[in-house]
Amino acid sequence: MKIYEELVARGLIAQVTNEEEIRTMINEGKATFYIGFDCTADSLTAGHFMALTLMKRLQMAGNKPIALIGGGTTMIGDPSGRTDMRKMLTKEDIAHNADCFKKQMERFIEFGEGKAMMINNADWLLNLNYVELLRDVGPCFSVNNMLRAECYKQRMEKGLSFLEFNYMIMQSYDFYYLFKNYGCNMQFGGDDQWSNMLGGTELIRKKLGKDAHAMTITLLTDSNGKKMGKTAGNAVWLDPNKTSPYDFYQYWRNVDDADVMKCIRMLTFLPLDVIDEMDKYEGAKLNEAKEVLAFELTKMVHGEAEAQKAKDAARALFAGGSSDLTPAITVSEADLVEGAIDVNALLTLGKLVPSRSEGRRAIEQGGVTVDDVKITDVKAKVAKEALEKGVLVKRGKKSFAKFILG
Repeated sequence: MKIYEELVARGLIAQVTNEEEIRTMINEGKATFYIGFDCTADSLTAGHFMALTLMKRLQMAGNKPIALIGGGTTMIGDPSGRTDMRKMLTKEDIAHNADCFKKQMERFIEFGEGKAMMINNADWLLNLNYVELLRDVGPCFSVNNMLRAECYKQRMEKGLSFLEFNYMIMQSYDFYYLFKNYGCNMQFGGDDQWSNMLGGTELIRKKLGKDAHAMTITLLTDSNGKKMGKTAGNAVWLDPNKTSPYDFYQYWRNVDDADVMKCIRMLTFLPLDVIDEMDKYEGAKLNEAKEVLAFELTKMVHGEAEAQKAKDAARALFAGGSSDLTPAITVSEADLVEGAIDVNALLTLGKLVPSRSEGRRAIEQGGVTVDDVKITDVKAKVAKEALEKGVLVKRGKKSFAKFILG
């Protein structure tokens, strides 16, 4: 099976322009394509997995990836999928976040001479003259068409700032610039980016003529991928200092039964015939598929040794045996009040709940245990003496954390 057909079989493709031409270029390894990453945090999340693994798949098939770091577009903020305006970051914050992205991407993509490129759109966007830009590309954009775009339409009721309204133009200009200066003939992005991405394709055609072969592909579930990167109100980061390898493993180990095979198909590099066999799994057998998913993705991000440690710890805990392998969260003396800490505080400290109010509900509903003892009193506390030995707090069957006094 050729690479384009594999992408389709894995359920990755949503919408395309010029499908036959795209199929030929990708299958022949002639695509130079880009995916953009705005630097809104100092780490990529699990929600970026689809884009990262796609770049790796295409590079393995001989195509040339461009990882476009959004040093310029981050200063405006993408309104897609938002109900409010993003926090405005400083140039220093954005530069720091871009450096962090680079280090993490290198685990997936091979950069270097004749290989993948990493480019920052701040290099051209921050130097643009506003009046010159308006005269150059302004006539290529219809305000009426822009307002019909889903990314803007959903914001019109609550208010769309003029700052964000410019995002489509900036993203479109990126493709135009990369096409002219780097031979980039293809762009990939989330399905929720379709309008923005078409803007770039149309800009190239209007500025350079109909013979300019610029193509657009959107990934079927990239917007779901962004949701995929969050659990209990917190992001699942690729940085081990923000989400430990064990917690990262546990996140994927606990995906819904309905999603596990879809995630395996889209995000792992397991052969499709192996996945087709796993697709027959039902009931308790799905837990084996979840272990495979968690191990494969943790290995990709944190290495095989950390993935194996996380797998061993999870198995020991689920088997009801020793939890010595479970990474412990340190509780300091300063966290104690009169020699104890309340259970709800441990739930929030261990990120088992997003807030104390959610923690109270979990306790009242009987969904919390401390060392396998059910806790129903929202005022329940854990004494210092117990913390010195270590305690295991569970919320439901799948979320747990070990705490020890440090």
